[in-house]
Amino acid sequence: MRVFEKWASSTKRTDGTNQEGKISEAPQAQASWTLSNGTVENSVGAQDGSGVSSQAQPPPQPPAPGPEAPNSRGSWGSKHEFLLSCIGYCVGLGNVWRFPYLCYRNGGGVFLIPYCIMMLVTGLPLFLMELSLGQYGGAGPITVWKCCPLLKGIGIGMLVVASLVSLYYNVIIAWTFYYLGSSFQNPLPWSCEAPDNLQLCQNLTSNQSDLSASEVFWNERVLGLPGSTGLGDPGPVRWQLAVCLLAAWVFIFLCCLKGIRSSGKIVYITATFPYVVLIVLIIRGATLQGSLRGVQFYLSTNWKRLGSAQVWNDAASQIFYSLGIGFGGLLSMASYNKFDNNVVRDTLVIVTGNCVTSFFAGFAIFSILGHMAWKKGVEVSDVADSGPGLAFVAYPEALALLPGSFIWSILFFLMLFTLGIDTLFGNLEGITTAILDEFPVLRERKWKAIFLATLCFSFYLLGLLLITEGGIYWFTLIDSYSTSFGLIIITLFMCLGIAFFYGVNQFCDDIIDMLRLCPPWYSKLLIYFKVCWALLTPLLLLFILMYIFIEMYNTSLHYGTYEYPVWGKALGVCLGVVCCVQIPLWAVVAVVKESGTLRDRFQKAIRPLNSWKVTGGDRTFTLETIDVPFSVTLTDHDFTEV
Repeated sequence: MRVFEKWASSTKRTDGTNQEGKISEAPQAQASWTLSNGTVENSVGAQDGSGVSSQAQPPPQPPAPGPEAPNSRGSWGSKHEFLLSCIGYCVGLGNVWRFPYLCYRNGGGVFLIPYCIMMLVTGLPLFLMELSLGQYGGAGPITVWKCCPLLKGIGIGMLVVASLVSLYYNVIIAWTFYYLGSSFQNPLPWSCEAPDNLQLCQNLTSNQSDLSASEVFWNERVLGLPGSTGLGDPGPVRWQLAVCLLAAWVFIFLCCLKGIRSSGKIVYITATFPYVVLIVLIIRGATLQGSLRGVQFYLSTNWKRLGSAQVWNDAASQIFYSLGIGFGGLLSMASYNKFDNNVVRDTLVIVTGNCVTSFFAGFAIFSILGHMAWKKGVEVSDVADSGPGLAFVAYPEALALLPGSFIWSILFFLMLFTLGIDTLFGNLEGITTAILDEFPVLRERKWKAIFLATLCFSFYLLGLLLITEGGIYWFTLIDSYSTSFGLIIITLFMCLGIAFFYGVNQFCDDIIDMLRLCPPWYSKLLIYFKVCWALLTPLLLLFILMYIFIEMYNTSLHYGTYEYPVWGKALGVCLGVVCCVQIPLWAVVAVVKESGTLRDRFQKAIRPLNSWKVTGGDRTFTLETIDVPFSVTLTDHDFTEV
């Protein structure tokens, strides 16, 4: 019998699985094989008439690093740019206008207990999973699922969520532009000192009016709310906001045009400026009368609240909202990292920094709201609010009571602008990276400019609905449902897919492969993450999902006194369904594309493609890898008679 010496009858795929190789004898040719970066390369030389084979040329070596080609994928200029970009992406408006409100509503300082537990069991593990997946794969939210083609729908779902969030998030920046421009007036147009508000404030003092000057400015001057009766009556577009929204999208377009090389430099300002303003506001608030009462209200303890399921759901939703998990932005930004970047260290730094910032922002908010409550002679709970109500009504009204109010107003809205811009950068990066990785031809400078311009202009046109006189109703609808159950289902399947289809042990090995020379305690830490990915995190995500469905069924959606109709609520549910339905839809497509029995198709659909390891390994590997079985042609010299 013949024994094959130089090549086994089954060859090892680059994804670590075995695949049958086809072997045929050809006495007139010989093949030499080398192994480079986990991929088999061959060079074939033909024998001439004298029986001497012409030696094949050695495989080409990767070119020396040089300047990036105009249409190359690019990478971060430094580790600091990546860290600052992620911090800017995670530390957003939710840290300022949502966390302090949730904290006082859910037991004050007691809320930190469920918040920290949820952060350790869901926030940290999912954050590390998304960063590691993007960095190891070196690809965006869609292409990265070469590791498990069955789950490609998760990437499509992330793309849908990021698009919905980008649609309404830039509207917030447009409002911020409007208020920022209005802040260059003294007195501020929403203060009682403004000539237009003198009569209104006198009526408020004599209890003849329930609306403050700040509320009237927001509802009438900014939103034009009296011109709309509800969701079905949006009314005309507010031209002032249309100009502000156009300016916001032009700014985003210019910043994203050159990719992360330019946005990575901008974050040195946009990611650090909010901290400067928060420190200044805290120092200013500490000198005001009534500020201590506001801080005490913020940190008041109500231990009974720990028994409420709503508290735990609020803690988990705040983590998802502030960390940006499941939007695809983290995965995309990590895909531009060097392969050996310390992703565990980055995760600990970014998540810890985000949580500390949320807690820190509460002092800046409630110290000044406490002064406002003292000056008006009411309880702090009467002036506290969340969301747009805090950022564009309560806090501006509080700032209007300070000496030099227009200066504080300018600083505050500049802070909101930088917070919003950084988050929108991340969302848009997730969208553009996903599409450009699927269609690399768009990376060429001319096509990228056309693609980005088309994308931003499309978002602008769609966003015009949200700046009509009834646009706030549509804004609230999209805000409530775009990051609801659909986002939780996407993250749940991402966690389960990596843990059980790709393999939690393989995923941990990939992380160690990236870290290379990692400290011993990293391996022990990965054991904790392994338990979370395979058990604890999916269970908590299921709990959050059930609570969302129960709450959605039992409660109605409101904006102020307006209650949304049934068809409006159904439309919101459809938004969530569009996000998560991508998972089964693309799973069916992946199974249908394979051959064999249903079981064989499923097994093939969960196996990584050959190009997965090439993408995830050495980023300088340039030889083409084809995701198909290959044939090996051997000579008689490759066999030995026994």
